[in-house]
Amino acid sequence: MTDMLVAQRHELLVGELEKSGVLKITELAERLEVSRATIRRDLMELEAAGRVTRVRGGALLATAPGADRPPAVGGAPAAPRRERALGLMVPSATYYYPRAVAGVRAVAAERAARVVIGLTDYAQSRELEQIAELAAAGATGLLVTLSREHYLPAATLAQLRAGGLPFVLLERQPQNPFEPCEFVVSDHRQGAFAAVRHLAELGHERVALFTNGSPTAPLVAEGHAAAVRELSLLPSAPVVDSGRPTLGTAEATRHYDAFLGACRASGTRAALVHSDHDAIELIRRMRGAGLRTPEDLALIAYDDEIAALAEVPLTAVAPAKQELGELAAGLLLDRLEAADPAAVPVRQLLVQPRLIVRASCGAATAAE
Repeated sequence: MTDMLVAQRHELLVGELEKSGVLKITELAERLEVSRATIRRDLMELEAAGRVTRVRGGALLATAPGADRPPAVGGAPAAPRRERALGLMVPSATYYYPRAVAGVRAVAAERAARVVIGLTDYAQSRELEQIAELAAAGATGLLVTLSREHYLPAATLAQLRAGGLPFVLLERQPQNPFEPCEFVVSDHRQGAFAAVRHLAELGHERVALFTNGSPTAPLVAEGHAAAVRELSLLPSAPVVDSGRPTLGTAEATRHYDAFLGACRASGTRAALVHSDHDAIELIRRMRGAGLRTPEDLALIAYDDEIAALAEVPLTAVAPAKQELGELAAGLLLDRLEAADPAAVPVRQLLVQPRLIVRASCGAATAAE
């Protein structure tokens, strides 16, 4: 009976990883309602069985069996080829990046490559050390998302190049637009512009902006400003960056309440909010103040990680996260597989996010 319970728990654990891509031990323990020690023991057993890969503080599904060797041709064993291992460094295992990780893993499995993952949890001091660890773990190329600003200075790129491994930046790009460096990024300016344009088409003359101090925030702000200018909207709507306070703290609450107060004072009845978490907290603060979404303040969230789960489902800008991972892995593998890697042209890809319309922007009400 005990063995059956363990087996059932293993299947549930694998199922959670299939849904989310990467999860922390604490999250798995909460979802399965067991201790963290039990989860660690389960992960060790599943890793030994080749079903998961443990990473610092969590786990992800293992690459498909046999993915590190090309298929046999004509019944004869395939000749082994030089292993290609993608070192993937991302700042979070729980928000935004799991779907990008899933995209990387899917392409790696299709092209018989291995993935080695490193998580920094937004600790800048660990980034270069983490890159060195990925190289020591056998990575032959790198997919890198640094936790600092979106635009990387020349000194940071020089440090990456000093490691000697080819690399592709994921959701980051060089500060110098003429830098010959491969990257795949969401066009966050386009995403923000589309959100403001949608609110303007619903009749709003003022569209506020609330951002949270993330590396993406300046790009969202640029897109918002461009839309206000190009669409001839009134510039009196509040534009606020909270500076990334911890969610749920008194400091965060003060920012939300001040933003809502500024919207009311300026007559602003629509806002773009980065991120989903912040938009959900704003709805909660509005409810406490007797305000409604979208009647008193129409909202569009930015990220679309949990926007659909809000008490008023949030219209959201949705970056194509899985596709970003797939494209980045493809660029890197093209270079690693080439007979002459230097002959492969440098490619820099911008992917436009989608706008997913739900209840919070008032589109349904406007159409009635």
